[in-house]
Amino acid sequence: MTRLWDKGVPLDARVLAYTAGDDHALDDRLVRYDVEASVAHAQMLAAQGLMTAADLAAIVAALNQIGAEHARGEWRVALDEEDCQTAIENRLTARIGAAGGRVHAGRSRNDQVLAALRLYLRDVAADLERGALTVAEALAALAAREGGVKLPGYTHMQQAMPSTVALWAEGFAAEIRDDAQGLRQSTRRIDKNPLGSAAGYGTPNLPIDREATRRSLRFAQTHEPVTAVQLSRGKAEAQLLFEITLLTQDLGRLAADLLLFYTQEFGFVSLPDEFTTGSSIMPQKRNPDVFELMRGRSAVAQAALNEVLGVTQKLGSGYHRDLQLIKVPLFRAIDSCAQTLDVLPGALAGVRFRPANIRLDPSIDAAARANALVAADGIPFREAYRRVAAELREKK
Repeated sequence: MTRLWDKGVPLDARVLAYTAGDDHALDDRLVRYDVEASVAHAQMLAAQGLMTAADLAAIVAALNQIGAEHARGEWRVALDEEDCQTAIENRLTARIGAAGGRVHAGRSRNDQVLAALRLYLRDVAADLERGALTVAEALAALAAREGGVKLPGYTHMQQAMPSTVALWAEGFAAEIRDDAQGLRQSTRRIDKNPLGSAAGYGTPNLPIDREATRRSLRFAQTHEPVTAVQLSRGKAEAQLLFEITLLTQDLGRLAADLLLFYTQEFGFVSLPDEFTTGSSIMPQKRNPDVFELMRGRSAVAQAALNEVLGVTQKLGSGYHRDLQLIKVPLFRAIDSCAQTLDVLPGALAGVRFRPANIRLDPSIDAAARANALVAADGIPFREAYRRVAAELREKK
C-alpha cells in the first residue's frame, strides 16, 4: 500500500495504528466530498495549462466512477490506506496509471482534507437545520392539537402562573427555530475555500487559480491569506458544535419537562408505546428511555465542543497532526444530534396531554389579580401585590 507521503521506508504497524487512529473509518463519510473537490482541482489545473485535456478527462471519469463505487458500498477506506485521500488516489492511479498522480499538483493533503471536511460540514449544517425545523413543526402541531389544555407554569419548581400546552410547546418551538438559524449562520467560517493553501504556505512556482475552485465548489469566498487557513482549523468546527450544543440543550430541556409530566405523580401526559420501552423485572413498567437519552445527549455535544477547543487552544501557527483528533468528537456530536432530530418528531406526534390529571393551585392567578387591581383602581403595583398576598395569607 502506497500512502501519499511514502518515501520507500517501511512504517511500523504500531505507528500506523496510532497515527491513523479512526481516520480510515471516519473518512468514509468524506469520500464523496473529496471526489468533488478533486474534480474541481483537476479542472482548474487543466485550465491553467498544468494538465492535458486527455489526462483531465481520464481523471474526472475515474474519480466519478470511484466515488460511485464507494456510494454503492463496493469499497471502504482501510486502515493501511490511512485516510480517504490515499484510498482515492491509489485507486485512481491503479485505474488510469501515472496520470492519476497529476491531480495532486498544487495541493497538499492538508488543504485537500480541509476542503472535503468543509464541503461535508456545509451539508451537515443544512441537514441539521432542516431536522430542527421539523421538530419545531412537530411542536407547532402539538400546540394546534392540544393547545387549549391548561398547564401550570413553574418558577423555582413551584406553580407560579397559569399557562397552556400552546404556550409551552410554542416556546420550545420558537427556541428550536432560533437554533436552526444559528446552524445556518455557523457556515460563515465553513464557507471558505481552502484549496491552494496547500500545507499553509501556498504553492510556489505553480500558477493555480484558487478562485476557480471556489466557484466550482460554491464556496462563498477564498480563504486568504494562505497562512490563515491552518490557523482557522477547529474554529468552524467549534462554531458548529456550539450551535449543536445549544440545540441539544433545548431538546434536553424539552425532554426533561416531558419526563416530569410522565411521572405517576404528575400524570400530565401519556407517551406512545412504540416510543417507550419495558422493564426486565417489573411487568407494569413503560420507560421513557428515548426522552432520558435525549436529555443526556446534550452532554455529548458539549463534551465534543470542549474537546475540539482543547485540541486547538495552544497550537502554534501552521499545520499540526493534533488537528486530526478533531474528527472524532466532531462526527460523534453530529451523529448524536442527527439521531435525536430523527426520532423526536415521531415521539412528539404521539404525546397526549391528560387534562383530568392537571391541577392548578388555587393561588396561581395571584399575579393576575394584582394586575387587575392596578388596572381597575390605579393603585401602585406594590400596594396591589401586598393586598393580594394578605388575602392569600388569611385564606390559609
